[in-house]
Amino acid sequence: MFEEHRIFVVMPAHNEEEMLRAAVAPLPAWIDGVIIVDDASTDKTSQVAESLAHGDPRIHLRRHSTNRGVGAAVATGYRTAFRLGAQIAVVMAGDAQMDPDDLPSLITPITKNEADYVKGNRLAHPQARKLFPSERWLANHALSWLTRRATGLRVNDSQCGYTALCENAYGMLQADTLWPRYGYPNDILIRLGAAECRIRDEVVRPVYGEEHSEIKLTDALIVIPILLMRGWMRRVLPFLPKSELPTQSGAS
Repeated sequence: MFEEHRIFVVMPAHNEEEMLRAAVAPLPAWIDGVIIVDDASTDKTSQVAESLAHGDPRIHLRRHSTNRGVGAAVATGYRTAFRLGAQIAVVMAGDAQMDPDDLPSLITPITKNEADYVKGNRLAHPQARKLFPSERWLANHALSWLTRRATGLRVNDSQCGYTALCENAYGMLQADTLWPRYGYPNDILIRLGAAECRIRDEVVRPVYGEEHSEIKLTDALIVIPILLMRGWMRRVLPFLPKSELPTQSGAS
């Protein structure tokens, strides 16, 4: 436990057999549970997760029979974590790109009842410009600008998946209808903003290796802007039901 709160890590993983051990190994002992969600990997991700679970009873494996997307994997992880008694769920990808040293700063605003949802902000890190690949630096700034305009929220790194969510906010998220693929962080912000949840940024360290990003150009240029436009319309046009947020459980 961390400050008398049960903390679970939700770890979406797709073809992460090489990085999954490195993602799990440094998690601190006070983490109460780890939900690894294998999103229909074609490699040995599930076998690696099972071997990790044999040595650590905190680890639980969930599998998708078909590839449903990272947003759907996060939704499965949230559902499992809160059913198992989590009070706070932290999303950390299975590619070891999220520094466990940043966990306390993400969780503390929630344990102090200062926030309901805390997002990592890599762009504010002192070495961000050096550590970020140039194309991701530019894309994240552009999408964060659009997200602020669409949601009215003061978020500075909208695409960062390193986040902490409290149990009460999860109840407002309607996670089963969350946008299933890339763009889910924007959908979460739209939903929690509409529910007037307290959302906060915390600086985290950017971590990049030699991996190839699976984000498609169509996600950045078409899908996410459409999600944000719909969110903006529901915020500024009061006759549109705010509960009807963009969903597409089979999106690709």
